[in-house]
Amino acid sequence: MAEFKRLTDTVWASPQLSVDDVSEAAAQGFGLIVNNRPDGESEGQPDGQAIEEAARDRGMDYAAIPVDHSGFSQPQVEAMAQAIEKANGKVLAYCRSGTRSTFLWALAEAHRGKDPDALTRAAAAAGYDISGIRPTLEMLSANSHD
Repeated sequence: MAEFKRLTDTVWASPQLSVDDVSEAAAQGFGLIVNNRPDGESEGQPDGQAIEEAARDRGMDYAAIPVDHSGFSQPQVEAMAQAIEKANGKVLAYCRSGTRSTFLWALAEAHRGKDPDALTRAAAAAGYDISGIRPTLEMLSANSHD
């Protein structure tokens, strides 16, 4: 079973989900699953479509915002910010380890004007070190229009 790690009261990160994990997420009241992992990244990885079908079968929304080895883009950051903003209920974002999901969450929140210090503390409390993107968080937060 994947471990869901709390970033905020409404956003959580997780390593790769299985269909059983989707059932557990539904039982825990998540309303949206965000897939930040490209299909085919590693052998044996569940296909995003299977996770999407499982989520929708359990009454949850699903969004795919894959992040590959090339890094993060402005459209991905904006898509994540919109997904979080529009979510009905808690959001569970996943990738291979949860790190990319945490990074993308932090970038999206900074884009929405959230404090980089608070984002860094929240990520650390969940076991993720986002200090490597701190300058980008500060830039996004400073340039936000919220």
